[in-house]
Amino acid sequence: MVWCAVRSFHIPAVDMGALRTRAPLAAVAGFSSVAGSTFFRSLASSKPSSRFACSAISTDARIKEAVHTDKAPAALGPYSQAIKVDNFVHVSGCLGLIPEVLKNMGEILKASGASYSSVVETTILLADWNDFKKINEIYAKYLPSPAPARSIFQIAALPLDAKIETGCIAAL
Repeated sequence: MVWCAVRSFHIPAVDMGALRTRAPLAAVAGFSSVAGSTFFRSLASSKPSSRFACSAISTDARIKEAVHTDKAPAALGPYSQAIKVDNFVHVSGCLGLIPEVLKNMGEILKASGASYSSVVETTILLADWNDFKKINEIYAKYLPSPAPARSIFQIAALPLDAKIETGCIAAL
């Protein structure tokens, strides 16, 4: 919890060279120890669920919901086909075991209440960079304009000798 609280503050960098010429180092050390002790005292006295809660690492079942459909291949391991959280659905990587891998992603999107037009970001993993042009052609047929943000990488290998894996994030 303390890590989340500290990461929540925006603390600008201090130019120590300029500081040394303007004030004694003892004053800086004194201030930081007073500020630090005040900060950590306030953390210790506050209720555990108060000010500095981090929902980003929460495992509360009310916050996230698994999505499953029989119209797409089941997960190959201990993960969900997709997770709905807040106003987004995060679709796990769909392996390209069939030529039109984006159909599987579309079925998962549909099961979650989203569609291709609500996709805001995709990640594509390619086993062979020579497939880049072909992927762009297929991608353009499924994902309408404005095209979502995209990251694409060539990697050494994919599970089950697949040629492509693609996942996405869509708005609900």
